[in-house]
Amino acid sequence: MSSSDRRLFLLGLAALPLAACGFTPAYGPEGGAGRLRGRVAVQAPTTRQDFDFTARLESRLGRGEAPAYDLAYTINATRQSGGITAANETTRYTLRGTADWTLTDRATNTRVAGGTVSAFTSWSATGTTVSGLAAEDDAARRLAVMLADQVMTRLLAAAPKLSP
Repeated sequence: MSSSDRRLFLLGLAALPLAACGFTPAYGPEGGAGRLRGRVAVQAPTTRQDFDFTARLESRLGRGEAPAYDLAYTINATRQSGGITAANETTRYTLRGTADWTLTDRATNTRVAGGTVSAFTSWSATGTTVSGLAAEDDAARRLAVMLADQVMTRLLAAAPKLSP
C-alpha cells in the first residue's frame, strides 16, 4: 500500500465514528446553520463596539431578511493595566469583555437560547499617543469580533433545536 493510500485509508477510519454518531457539519446541507441564515434580526448597534459585534454576526448569519428570531445583547468591557515598569509607567493594557445575549422566537416571544460569553485582548502602551490610541481601537474591535464568534458558536450549537 503506498504512502498516500495509507493516509487516505486512515483518514476514512478516523471519520467513521463521526458518521456513526449522527455528526452533521454545521454548514452542510442538513446542518443547523441553514436554519439561522437570514432568519435572525440582530439588535441595532448604538456604540462602535456594538457595530463591530453586529457586523461580525451579520457577516456570518446574513441580514435578517425574513426574521424568525431576535438577538438582543449587552456588551461590557473594562480596561486594566497589564504591565508596569519600576518607574510606575504602564507598558501594556488589557481589555476584558463580556457579552450577555438572548435569542428570542418572534412567534411565541420566548427565549430559545442565550448566555454569557467572555474574552480579553491586550495592546502595548509604548510608542506615540497616536499609535497607542490606534492600538486601543484595534483591541476593542478584536474583542467585539471574538465575542461575536463565541455567540455564533453557541447559536450553531442551539440551531438543531430551533424550528425549521
